[in-house]
Amino acid sequence: MKFLDQAKVYIRSGDGGAGSVSFRREKFIEFGGPDGGDGGRGGDVWAEAVDGLNTLIDYRYQQHFRAKTGVHGMGRNRTGAKGADVTLKVPVGTQIYEEDNETLICDLTEVGQRFRLAAGGNGGFGNQHFKTSTNQAPRRANPGLPGEERTIWLRLKLIADAGLVGLPNAGKSTFLAAVTAAKPKIADYPFTTLHPGLGVARIDAREFVLADIPGLIEGAHQGVGIGDRFLGHVERTRVLLHLVSAQEENPGKAYKIIRGELEAYGHGLAEKPEIVALSQVDTLDADARKKRAASLKRAAGQAPVLLSAVTGEGVEAALRALAAEIHDAREAEQPVEPDERWQV
Repeated sequence: MKFLDQAKVYIRSGDGGAGSVSFRREKFIEFGGPDGGDGGRGGDVWAEAVDGLNTLIDYRYQQHFRAKTGVHGMGRNRTGAKGADVTLKVPVGTQIYEEDNETLICDLTEVGQRFRLAAGGNGGFGNQHFKTSTNQAPRRANPGLPGEERTIWLRLKLIADAGLVGLPNAGKSTFLAAVTAAKPKIADYPFTTLHPGLGVARIDAREFVLADIPGLIEGAHQGVGIGDRFLGHVERTRVLLHLVSAQEENPGKAYKIIRGELEAYGHGLAEKPEIVALSQVDTLDADARKKRAASLKRAAGQAPVLLSAVTGEGVEAALRALAAEIHDAREAEQPVEPDERWQV
């Protein structure tokens, strides 16, 4: 399935149905009077987060969505039916923005969440509403109100517990493939990963979702390389695993490049808990490994996990560190139960 995390769509709710002009015409009713029914309300446009979707690819092939017009009113005081609604089904984690792509309308973070994007127009009154003591046979009715129309942006931000960041070829996809059932593309050239990937990792009877994004390079926040647009997919994570390749001549410098990009991007990424790992250590001898680990430790301010997704060295240690941070974050997010002694 192709991956698409941003789409622009046009939506329009339905117009209200027109009211009816009608009079009772039964043979044996002398003064029948008006009996025109009201028009039905136009259909609404909704957005709903559903399970089983992880891309917005459907909105590449259809960008216009219109709800149905309400049914017109009829004689015998019959009100028209409401127009059919339209529901945009989106993955969990989708944010919806105004046409300027900056003003947030809603953020759908749970399965089943719904939000009305455009309300249908009200139906018009039939002529029965205009009967007065001086006008007992009104011959006018209201038209239905028009629906709303707007252009919106759908932007998907994957929901994961932990995110992988690093320079291209830092071993992120290899790590994801080693610890989950995901099968990302792996090759020995930069920018092998072009789209974010998700996998479920397990360690010590704990499970968490791991997100891999394309590699960053210096100047990514200015659009260099693939840019930093995919950083949105790790905004919702609780912890970051920062991988620095052992093949870098200066791991400390490589670490600072990514930290600079995270700070330039903002949105709280630089403040997230971070676990630093020196990856691909199986390619070094003992002396080189020690020197590059020391360089990374000086830059990061913490001892890095020595990691090799190929041989399995350090993989469990990295997973346990991630699981511990995620567990602590989940505990902190749980509401504190009130003391029953203070309840009335």
